[in-house]
Amino acid sequence: MNEGSFPRTARRFESVGFSEIVIVRNRVMDLLAAGQKVWRFEGGEPWMNTPETVKAATTAALARNQTRYAPSSGISELRSAILEKVRTRNGIPADAESPIVVSGGMHGLFAAFATLLDPGDEILMFSPYWTPILDLVGYHQASATLVPTDEARREGLSKALARRATAKTKLLYWNSPNNPTGDVFSRAETEEVAAFAKERGLAVVSDEAYEDLVYEGEPPVAIASLPGMFERTITCYTLSKSYSMTGWRLGYVIAPGRYRSPIQAIVLYTVNGVSTPTQWAAVEALSRGTEFVAEWKPGYRARRDRLVAGLQAAGFELARPRAALYLFPKTPSWLPAGSREAARVLLEGAKIATVPGIVFGPEGEGHLRFSFSVSEEMIAGGVEALAAFAHATSGRP
Repeated sequence: MNEGSFPRTARRFESVGFSEIVIVRNRVMDLLAAGQKVWRFEGGEPWMNTPETVKAATTAALARNQTRYAPSSGISELRSAILEKVRTRNGIPADAESPIVVSGGMHGLFAAFATLLDPGDEILMFSPYWTPILDLVGYHQASATLVPTDEARREGLSKALARRATAKTKLLYWNSPNNPTGDVFSRAETEEVAAFAKERGLAVVSDEAYEDLVYEGEPPVAIASLPGMFERTITCYTLSKSYSMTGWRLGYVIAPGRYRSPIQAIVLYTVNGVSTPTQWAAVEALSRGTEFVAEWKPGYRARRDRLVAGLQAAGFELARPRAALYLFPKTPSWLPAGSREAARVLLEGAKIATVPGIVFGPEGEGHLRFSFSVSEEMIAGGVEALAAFAHATSGRP
């Protein structure tokens, strides 16, 4: 090596990019810093604050001087609360060693993929999908095979999966309710996919971030609760959405015995355990079950329905989603066909921030993602700004 030269970065980063959602957010920050008003629908956080009792639990832990290292897999009180929750609410036949506390949903997913993926492995995933998943797969030098959800439903999920599976396919990524569409797979669909995974000997990584944010119809089925599926499924949960704890960075993984040690090692060597006072906040949150979400759901529904009506009036085509925090409408003819350009035009012309659908996979092209988890004032002002911009751009009444 010549003097003055430097080693290159690891090749794994050639397949990892920064989220385009962050790019949108950075542009929004620039506009706000310039004193502009922006109608912000690009985010993905609950609209309410963390409940007071949850915050108080951390204060109490600090007063008790519970600030030392915790066991890397989590304090026993939290792991016991998690075990009770997944057994009773999710129907997963976990054992006492299954829960592993992680630093948020992303950390849990990273640990799951790191446990299972070798370079050259392939993963099946339905599309549209949550943007960072593709980068997590790429980081581990594996590749994702996308299965268009609408096409798979027409063809049959198992047939669509089988047509794309190869000898290198090792696992399937499962996300229900889905980000960005708010779609929920039915029990029959979940059972069909579970049967396919068992038949092909695949592992499953199940992303349950939006498990509690279902506003109508049947709740989602935890795929790990189905016969023979716990043994091959790593289930990733977060407290971010159910308890409005996005900034607390707290989640948990439910792992069968064969995958447990690698996940524990990943947690140990990445964060060496989650903040101890934060874990006591999680104990309090889980002790409340779905109490907080039940209180928040009417507000979510009202926001969703008001934003749906405003988008439809402006010419957007969409169905009302029954879960999660987002609308995923088709762009109207008065906006550019490409979703990146459509999002840019809305942001620069109307100061309405959205996420281009293409970042959620090829099936997202021609769509924009709007979050309805914002203040009522934001929705009212955003709908008014959208109507005015649509009128000026297209001549709509």
